Amino acid sequence: MATTKFKGNVVHTVGDLPAVGSKAPDFTLVGKDLSEKTLRDFAGKKVILSINPSYDTGVCQATTRRFNTLIGERGDAVVVMISADLPFAQKRFCEAEGLDHVVTLSSFRSSFAKDYGVELVDGPLRGLTARAIVVVDGDGTVRGAELVPEITSEPDYDAAMAGLG
Repeated sequence: MATTKFKGNVVHTVGDLPAVGSKAPDFTLVGKDLSEKTLRDFAGKKVILSINPSYDTGVCQATTRRFNTLIGERGDAVVVMISADLPFAQKRFCEAEGLDHVVTLSSFRSSFAKDYGVELVDGPLRGLTARAIVVVDGDGTVRGAELVPEITSEPDYDAAMAGLG
């Protein structure tokens, strides 16, 4: 169990992020067209998993905008934005904002939050995810991980991008 904060108050997660150097757990998440996507679908690419509580918050929206700009049209890497929001809401947000360089995936019918240790077990956001970053190389090995210390803060973008090499 790890700890983070929400508005200065300590909250706990169900576990810990995957360790740097370990194999990233596979997952099955739902895309904006309701298709299922797995980590294996991104094999051969470097992947930033940007894990967020909900796109209905300004920080999640800012994070998506920033990663969309940072990843640009980089062909060897992808940023996957993950939240429990329904795929329809994720799609609506990205289309309204013109964000087409990130991939949004919903965890609404998966064990992702538990498997990655980010499900919040207490506090007002209980059941949603903590804000976290996991960087995975093309072979599925974790190259970087950050449990953002305050859920209402943005992640360390420089560290995430550096993890891509």
